[in-house]
Amino acid sequence: MAEPLRILHLSDTHLFGDGTRHYGVVDTTEALDRVLERAAEVDRLDLVVCSGDLSDDGSPASYRLLRDRIEAFAEVRGAAVAYAMGNHDGRAGFEEVLGSRVGVLDVRGVRVIRLDTSVPGFGSGRLEADQLAWLREQLTEPAPHGTIVVVHHPPTPASSALLAALELRDPRALLDACGTGDVRLILGGHYHHARTAIEQGLPVAVAPGVANTSDPFAPAGRERALVGSGFAVVELPEAGAARVTAVAVAGPDDGRELFDLGPDEVERIARSAAEPA
Repeated sequence: MAEPLRILHLSDTHLFGDGTRHYGVVDTTEALDRVLERAAEVDRLDLVVCSGDLSDDGSPASYRLLRDRIEAFAEVRGAAVAYAMGNHDGRAGFEEVLGSRVGVLDVRGVRVIRLDTSVPGFGSGRLEADQLAWLREQLTEPAPHGTIVVVHHPPTPASSALLAALELRDPRALLDACGTGDVRLILGGHYHHARTAIEQGLPVAVAPGVANTSDPFAPAGRERALVGSGFAVVELPEAGAARVTAVAVAGPDDGRELFDLGPDEVERIARSAAEPA
């Protein structure tokens, strides 16, 4: 692998099939179009990863909007595409348009494994024992240049009270399974802001949101989000650490507040959206 594998990492597009605006404000299809227009300036891409919450209404129409844009963008560049399920995605619509919710593909000798961390009816994430066993089985034989695992709920702590309630349950189980093989990087979304971490020796990279941007430095107990989009470019060399660059994409209403939830509202939403322990 002479040149590093180069990945466009997108997440949390939250598309609607009928033109509904996210929180009554954001046209998420337009936001995705702006992101792809900016990302078109990136020289050379091998893979486009869309790490969940691709749709907000779960409709086949929303997934067709996504597929038509992403796959046309990727085809021009000769890039592969990997989609992962998020908590807002609908399984039926996802499978009808995008295919299987889990899978494996090879991109220039790098194995890319997609997992489904969604739990129907809840915002938090979980991986069942059968998925973890399947992951371990896939990792029994090393890939020529290692493995990337794509999930929606990243196995690294959130920075806000609400997202902390909606984290991946038992992230150690995922990290332990990844540690049995040649996993070099875990890609995720869900948090709507860029983040990188090392968890149990494994690099984790979280993409910015396309639909909006969470404020990771909102006052304790509050949850705040602003209009704004972004993407990440990840480079994985033949050996050594991945390099992650997060890019903000300018839009006409950037910085407009979408919501600012106080502690009582955060607690109420967390109780209703988090899967019981």
